Amino acid sequence: MKQSSLAALEAYLTPGTHAHLVGIGGVSMRPLGLVLRARGLVITGSDMNRSPATEELEAQGIPVAIGHRSENIQGAALLIRTAAAHDDNPEIAAARAAGIPVFERAEAWGILMRRYQNAICISGTHGKTTTTSMITQIFMEAEKDPTVMIGGTLPLIHASHRVGHGDTIILESCEYCNSFLNFFPTVAVILNIEADHLDFFKDLADIQRSFRQFAQLVPEDGYIIANGDDRNTIDALAGLTYRTFGMGEGNRVRGVNFSEDWRSFDVLCDETPFAHLELSVVGRHNAMNAIAACAAAYFAGIPGEVAARALHSFTGAGRRMEFKGCYNGADIFDDYAHHPGELHALLSAAKAMGYRRILCAFQPHTYTRTKALFQDFVRELMTVDVPILTDIYAAREASIAGVSSQLLAAAIPGAVYCPSLPEVTQFLRTEARSGDLILTVGAGDIFKAGDALLRT
Repeated sequence: MKQSSLAALEAYLTPGTHAHLVGIGGVSMRPLGLVLRARGLVITGSDMNRSPATEELEAQGIPVAIGHRSENIQGAALLIRTAAAHDDNPEIAAARAAGIPVFERAEAWGILMRRYQNAICISGTHGKTTTTSMITQIFMEAEKDPTVMIGGTLPLIHASHRVGHGDTIILESCEYCNSFLNFFPTVAVILNIEADHLDFFKDLADIQRSFRQFAQLVPEDGYIIANGDDRNTIDALAGLTYRTFGMGEGNRVRGVNFSEDWRSFDVLCDETPFAHLELSVVGRHNAMNAIAACAAAYFAGIPGEVAARALHSFTGAGRRMEFKGCYNGADIFDDYAHHPGELHALLSAAKAMGYRRILCAFQPHTYTRTKALFQDFVRELMTVDVPILTDIYAAREASIAGVSSQLLAAAIPGAVYCPSLPEVTQFLRTEARSGDLILTVGAGDIFKAGDALLRT
């Protein structure tokens, strides 16, 4: 952001100013609205659809208009928009015509984090929400009273955000549309880098350039904490000074002595014992997330025993292998995984849980991702006992010819295609057996299929 724009936005973020948030139901927009409201601003918002997020905002006194219309911005001094809202949005067009300034969501978060001595920004293709939640849990246990923005609900705080009074802000940081380049991290955590968001980025190299720029935002007295086991991350940061975490030898923070389910292990920091972890979440990916969280704690001077207590009490973030209930003897879990790498981590953990069968109801997220990673989705989904595909969740996109969930299902042996969520629910209702694990998976609204099953 240019300095003039930065100064202009900072001047607006003061008590009494009316800010209208376009796309306020988004995972980063909702907590932004609540944080700004807690700072004394008058907040209104709009979203295309009613959702639990918009209902939560309304319950807390923030009016939310369903549907984008020019009249929704009446009285607003500024607009803040989600990355998915473009210039042809009627509210943004009306604001431009009226001379009302329009700012990006990430710009607002960037302004807010400048007010903290410590700004810990967690980035990566996978694991951001869980690792941000784990770090929050540690800093809460250490009584640091942090301000927090997470892309999912953390049971400890019963929310996706927290307004603290300490000198630390902990922020999940997304690369999409280069959003995290608006931030001011003093600590940048990079969990991994893979090809994703190819509706915006050209290719993997373009993504790596973005993460490198993000790391370079850290001041000389700050820390870049990066996955030393991930080749794409190491290549992206070549020539920069950073601290590594991982499972391989040579990492400054590393895990050793792992149990079979990855829940029990030791963490070494600079080859010195830091903590023995007994996690309440399973899977290799969660072990890596916990090692990253320990690295953030170690470089912040938080003792290992504090990190161990916090991580033992961490039971997961919302929509991250979240237990929803039982139906006809089958356990139902919900997960946000929407990339083949995330599916691999999720299904690997699920297979270690000892269920008779795994039924995975998957809702692909965006046409561009499904098209670009089609064969990778096939590879992962063919490993479950009963793969169930429902129609692609378009999110910000229009449909693309030649890509569909029906085609994906046809490429997976034994897959079942259920176009709508009610059809998914009905199939699960007839198929569920005692000893089954039912997974509803995707970044859209697939969770509704499991919720509906539990209501029957």
